[in-house]
Amino acid sequence: MQIQDLPYPDPGVPDARSGPRFLWWLFRNQLGGQLKSLAWGLLHFASVSALPFCVGLAIQAVVDGSGTRLALAGGVMVLCCVGNALGDTFLHRAAVTNWITAAARVQQLLAHRTALLGSALTRRVAAGEVVAVSTGDVEKIGWFVEAVSRFTAAAVTIVLVCVALVVYQPALGVVVVVGLPVLALAVLPLLPRATRRADVQRDKAGRATELASDTVAGLRVLRGIGGEELFLDRYRDASQEVRHAAVRSARMWSLISAIQVLLPGLLLIAVVWHGVHLAREGRIGVGELVTVYSSVMILTYPLRHFEEIAMAYSFSRPSAKRAARVLSLERATDSGGSRPAETPTGDLYDPATGLLAPAGRLTAVVCGDPDAAGRLAERLGGHPSEQGASALLGGVPLDELPLKSARTAVLVQDKDPVLLSGTLRELLDVPASGAVTAEDALAAAQCGDVLTALAQGSLGADDPMDARITERGRSLSGGQRQRLALARSLITDPEALVLDEPTSAVDSHTEARIAEGVRALRAGRTTVVFTSSPLLLDRADRIVFLPDDEVAAVGVHRELLQTEPRYRAVVTRETDKETAAHRNGTTAGSRPAKPLPDDRGNGPTDGRDDALSDDDVLHRLEEIEETA
Repeated sequence: MQIQDLPYPDPGVPDARSGPRFLWWLFRNQLGGQLKSLAWGLLHFASVSALPFCVGLAIQAVVDGSGTRLALAGGVMVLCCVGNALGDTFLHRAAVTNWITAAARVQQLLAHRTALLGSALTRRVAAGEVVAVSTGDVEKIGWFVEAVSRFTAAAVTIVLVCVALVVYQPALGVVVVVGLPVLALAVLPLLPRATRRADVQRDKAGRATELASDTVAGLRVLRGIGGEELFLDRYRDASQEVRHAAVRSARMWSLISAIQVLLPGLLLIAVVWHGVHLAREGRIGVGELVTVYSSVMILTYPLRHFEEIAMAYSFSRPSAKRAARVLSLERATDSGGSRPAETPTGDLYDPATGLLAPAGRLTAVVCGDPDAAGRLAERLGGHPSEQGASALLGGVPLDELPLKSARTAVLVQDKDPVLLSGTLRELLDVPASGAVTAEDALAAAQCGDVLTALAQGSLGADDPMDARITERGRSLSGGQRQRLALARSLITDPEALVLDEPTSAVDSHTEARIAEGVRALRAGRTTVVFTSSPLLLDRADRIVFLPDDEVAAVGVHRELLQTEPRYRAVVTRETDKETAAHRNGTTAGSRPAKPLPDDRGNGPTDGRDDALSDDDVLHRLEEIEETA
């Protein structure tokens, strides 16, 4: 695999049982590139290591006065220099290719896993950890994968040089053979401590990244409540912890590096001291002494790769562990499905709760628990993150369909949809039936003021559709982001559309127009809206009330307000005292309770706006005074 061939047609199925197993799987899947890197590495290191023998032969030829041997040594030296240049150049090329392709494979695997799990991913793994894995961790993983072949080439070269030294000059070669393993193994006792410190640094860096991501995502809210400095102080503290952990880790690696410099120096001193004595005794020649000395000095270069592979493994192991953790996450059901790909039609039914959304109608669902509403919305989309009974569309279990077919049949928009950066045209360019235009969807979602704001905020964009949207739509208000996300969902025109609190950040007047627009645009299509807003509830064809993960009442808004006290308490945000008063037929003990006005007149809408009439407000104030 070359860089120009990326991305991979199929990145494969990773071995995500542990970090080391994942690293080994990556290495095996790049075997061709690793062998190429190993071959060029052997040429490079062998050429470098052969230079001392050439120098020794040349010196000995001068001492002996042999011009033939001097010319031969010079010719071999030229070949070594050419081999060194070629080997170094193509080793670097092969190593960088291995690094980038390994990192790209990991990124593709993470992207596929993210798309497969959908919104369930961030409920099982922190968003900051996913960001850390897909950015910094992939580089460290790639570093170790490409360093393995260079380390192998260096280790093989060291073994060959030791054998050559023993054959060439046994008296000094034995000293080198005994000393080199000591050099290579001397730092092993320090590696576990260095690895632990690197792990601590990585963990703290991951927490700091997660905190930074959460702080940036909530910056608008933090500024509104005056909590910006508090969270910035928390990030400063986390950043300082990362710095202290990095310093402690660097100290240990500095000690390892110092040992890697000190011990080869001591070995050189021992070789020179012993060689001088042998030369005085006439047992070796000057050229042989220079050859052995130069060989030991040159061997410090491949020996540095022992330190590098230790550092690469120490830094990549926690990164691989985090990546394996994300890649090991599975859906509760098989994404391939047991049925052929199809788009069923009909009623949408959840057997776990008894919720039925008739085909072609707008059904509103009121849940007492927002978290339960999110889980139910995910289950209605098929392939939920938790095991359980599958939702049915037209009698077909959605979890038996391929994931793509299930998502085509039922689209679920969660309560916190994400807007990708780019132009508005690109945002709305999604797979769709073609029956709903972008203009119709934007109009139904009441995005007129959003288009105006985008056009004013984008220089050189005459058409609002060409206006730029910043990352996650942070330049827009919460209500504007919700409306653009709603328009994107409406464009797809799925067989069944599930919306989880689509107007929670929208004012009541805009919300009323959105309710009418969605009802008109989705006429004849199945739509399920999870909400407790009276404005949306009053325009639904059917309301299903689930206070405890089970259908308790079905009807229309005004009927349920009068007949179901728990429904009224959820929708009107009644206090416990008001609920008890309604149940007893009186308020604080003396006045009869006044029936709640409807939300089309002066009654309460969604608890966020001053929708009560003046008489109702006075009535409530009198009740409070009597209670006090």
